[in-house]
Amino acid sequence: MAKHGIHIVGSVPLANAAQVFETLSAALGAGLRSLPDGETGPRIDWLPWMEPIFSENPAFEQTSETFAVHNRARVQQRYKLKAGLAARDVQFTNMPHSGFAMESWPVFARLKKEGKIPPKVRYQYDFASLPSVIQRFVVQAEQDAIAPLFEAALMGELEKICAAIPHDQLAIQWDVASSIFYYLETGEATRYGKTREEMLKTFVDMHVRFGNRVPKDVELMYHLCYGDANHRHSVEPTDMRYLVDFANGVSAAIGRSIEVIHAPVPRNRTDDAYFAPLARLKLRPETSFALGLVHHTDGVEGTRARMTAADKYLKDYMIGTECGFGRRDPATLPKLMEIHAQAAGLR
Repeated sequence: MAKHGIHIVGSVPLANAAQVFETLSAALGAGLRSLPDGETGPRIDWLPWMEPIFSENPAFEQTSETFAVHNRARVQQRYKLKAGLAARDVQFTNMPHSGFAMESWPVFARLKKEGKIPPKVRYQYDFASLPSVIQRFVVQAEQDAIAPLFEAALMGELEKICAAIPHDQLAIQWDVASSIFYYLETGEATRYGKTREEMLKTFVDMHVRFGNRVPKDVELMYHLCYGDANHRHSVEPTDMRYLVDFANGVSAAIGRSIEVIHAPVPRNRTDDAYFAPLARLKLRPETSFALGLVHHTDGVEGTRARMTAADKYLKDYMIGTECGFGRRDPATLPKLMEIHAQAAGLR
């Protein structure tokens, strides 16, 4: 089997960044392009670690309004501005993203110098995209007012990371998650648009803006996702049509290179219908498409069945899991890494 590159989405259920870097490099290093720190510790569950940004901000107070991505997912109480305050009074001074990067980057650099991380592999830092954060933590009535302020703070964290880490060692990934693809899939009108077409344009334009803020000599990646709360999607994808639409839109409009776009493949989809939209995928020449078709539950056999279906529409692609695997039992990691290695042709 021809070799496929391997993309690690984000979270990994190990004790710390050093364990993540060493474990994944030893098992999969020859297939890796970049390597996240595993989002260990408080970040392992993707968004909940950001709650202090709002709970500890003197401009906000918790409300009884709640959000959950589906009926078996964690319920989040949203925040609103305190009485008498307006959006102009908000300052996001406790953004933690760059702090986490500054903790794990020196570990990555040291291990790379020691030869434990392959020379070509870059340090990968992932940002949860704006709609997911705002939808989860801010009351519906104030999302339009707070979103631009949070975006500015997020871009400040991006700038700090890019200023501190050598650009030829860095990759930035935007996690474009279920807060976007749920609405494209269902067609429910939102503040982003009344129709799928309007929402797609809004989401594409937004992520082009985010991507263009990444320096051109830093690699840029997009992780597209339907969610993984309690190992369940926010809504089941009909097929890859909206993933392809988004990838094509961003690729056509952005003013810089895109190195990787990653998209999910549900465990039960080995049918041609799911993969058929890949026939109209129009990426930039430098972009690798990564298919999240590795599933622990059905092993190498199931993974290869999904690859066989994908091969009919896309010959050259990377492989990975649908989402970060930080919420799984660490005891499953050896098998999961072996599935990656065999499916990628490293064994």
